Amino acid sequence: MPRHSRFDPLQQDRGADPLDAVFGTQGMTVGLVTPLEAYAESPVPTLDGHAAAARRAEEAGFASIWLRDVPFFDPKFGDAAQIMDPLVYAGFLAAETRTIAIGTAGIVLPLREPIAVAKQAASIDMLTQGRFLLGLSSGDRPTEYPAFGVRFDKRADRFREAYRLIRKLQDEAFPRGKTQGFGTLSGNLDLLPKPQGDRLPMIAVGRAGQTVPWIAKNADAWIWTVDDPKSVTKILNELKAASGKRRPPPYGYSTFLDLDRNPDAPARRDHNVLRIGRKALLARLQQQAAQGVKHVAFNLRPSRRPAERIIDEMGAHILPALARPSRKR
Repeated sequence: MPRHSRFDPLQQDRGADPLDAVFGTQGMTVGLVTPLEAYAESPVPTLDGHAAAARRAEEAGFASIWLRDVPFFDPKFGDAAQIMDPLVYAGFLAAETRTIAIGTAGIVLPLREPIAVAKQAASIDMLTQGRFLLGLSSGDRPTEYPAFGVRFDKRADRFREAYRLIRKLQDEAFPRGKTQGFGTLSGNLDLLPKPQGDRLPMIAVGRAGQTVPWIAKNADAWIWTVDDPKSVTKILNELKAASGKRRPPPYGYSTFLDLDRNPDAPARRDHNVLRIGRKALLARLQQQAAQGVKHVAFNLRPSRRPAERIIDEMGAHILPALARPSRKR
C-alpha cells in the first residue's frame, strides 16, 4: 500500500529546530491552541474540519499548534478542550501538516507515567521529523487527581521527578537511576526512539508548582498566562537573574482571543478573554516583542467569528508584520 501522499517520515527532510522556530532569539511568533474553532456557547467543540483548520493555520504562517491535556470533562470547569488525548492527536496532526511545530500545553505530568510519556514524545518527534515541543504542566483541576489515585498536594514533587526521568531517558543510552515514585533503571534497557535533534525541547507550562529558579535551570522555554507589561518585565528579570551566565529560557504566554470584525476596535478584557481589533492587536504584540516575549498562543474558543476567518485575517495582516524587523526609534 502506498504511503499517505502528504507525509513520508523516511523521505521528509528534518526541518528547523522547533525551539528556535517558535521561541527564536529574533522577534515574536504566534501559535494557536486547539481545538481550532470558535465554540463560545458550548463546553465541547464540534471538531468539524479540524484537520483542514490545522493545515489552514500552517499555510497562514502560524508557528505552532498547541494541544491541551484534559483527561476528564468536569462541568464545573466547563471546558473539554479538544476532547482527544493530546499525544494521540499530535500523532494525527503529524501526518496532516508538514512544517508547523506541534506542542502540548501541557501534559499533566503528575497524572502520567513518565516512561510512556518519554516514548510517546520521542515517537511524535520522529513522525514530525523534529517538529514536536513537549510542554508539561502539573494540572489545575483537583477533581481529576482522586480518579488517578494521586494526591493533589504532591503534584509538584511528582512533576520534578517525572521531568528528570523523561530527560534521562531521552538524553542517555541505557540509563541508570532510581526514583521514589516511579521505578528503577538498571542500565540494561534503552528507550527508543531517541529525539531527532540534540534534545527534545521540554517546556514548562504554567508554574507547574515550581520556582522561577527551577524553571530557569531545567526548562527549555516557559509558557504561562501572564501578559501585562509590568508582570512580564518582572518575570523576564527573574529568569535572567536565576539563569546566571546561561541564556535564560524564552518566555511566552497563552490567552483567549476574540478578534473583532472592526480592525480599529480597541483592546478590552472580558474576564480572561482579550477582545481586540487587528490594528490594536498588532501594536500590542509588537510592544510585547520589544519587551522580550517570544511567543503567544491564542485560543479562539470565545470568538464571535468563525475561526477560519480569524486565521486568515491574522495570516494576512498580523503574522507578516511580526516577521518583519521593527525599525528602531
